[in-house]
Amino acid sequence: MWEAYKKGFKAWLQLEKSLSDNSVEAYLHDIKMLTDFLIIQERKSTPGELTLKDVEQFLQWIHELGMTATSQARIISGLRSFYKYCLLEQISTTDPTVLLEAPKLKRLLPDTLSFEEIEKIIGAIDLSTPEGGRNKAIFETMYSCGLRVSEVVNLKISSLYLDVGFIKVIGKGDKQRLVPIGADAVKHINIYKNTLRNNMQIALGQEDYLFLNRRGRGLTRVMIFLILKDLVKKAEIHKNVSPHTFRHSFATHLVEGGADLRAVQEMLGHESITTTEIYTHLDSGFLRSTLQQFHPAFKK
Repeated sequence: MWEAYKKGFKAWLQLEKSLSDNSVEAYLHDIKMLTDFLIIQERKSTPGELTLKDVEQFLQWIHELGMTATSQARIISGLRSFYKYCLLEQISTTDPTVLLEAPKLKRLLPDTLSFEEIEKIIGAIDLSTPEGGRNKAIFETMYSCGLRVSEVVNLKISSLYLDVGFIKVIGKGDKQRLVPIGADAVKHINIYKNTLRNNMQIALGQEDYLFLNRRGRGLTRVMIFLILKDLVKKAEIHKNVSPHTFRHSFATHLVEGGADLRAVQEMLGHESITTTEIYTHLDSGFLRSTLQQFHPAFKK
């Protein structure tokens, strides 16, 4: 259903707006994210049936996926262009994006999981299935390395240096970084790679991607989101958990354990230390105890 709308929108952007190929792809990617969200919600709504509340829920979802306020603002711009097209073509009689507010630059802090809760979620994985072994390797790696969901789905076998305890990660803007990886994650990657993945028929061009679906193709971010949603339900954890929560918890646990903020910044692949400070949401009590321990004026 939505494929026809996307094709029409693409033609409108190319012919009426004369946009470059890159700009057209960016707009279409925004609409694909919206349709991915509708699939997750098991909704079969047409563009004309979506309301302001639906679009706001979609924005909340992309926020949970780890999208920055800047990325969210760009997606809103894409949705507005789409609805401009829908009104012109009488696909929709209303525009749910009219009253949509741009995201605040100050991000709402996501829920943080305790180490015990993360173990409970990973413990809910059914290891009797091939997907279970893969999923255990995925979530052990995400928590061990603080990866973005896009980084874990794009992780390559050629980027694994497990014998020395590191992986090479391609982050935002194609920037590479080396991240230490824990023994549990190494163990489960090896189990998956050597005993499960080896027996799969791998699709052409997908040979170097570490984590694959049943058809031997790379996983999508949405698939990781759905797998985690199911595990959180099984683990009976009543928090708003997304793949980004694992990354946020990784950073929080490190800083609360006394890790240097610059080291955490490096591992997370943040350009600015300010971004790292937002992720680590240290409470005033922790900050005060740190000052009392290290600052001469606070030592009594």
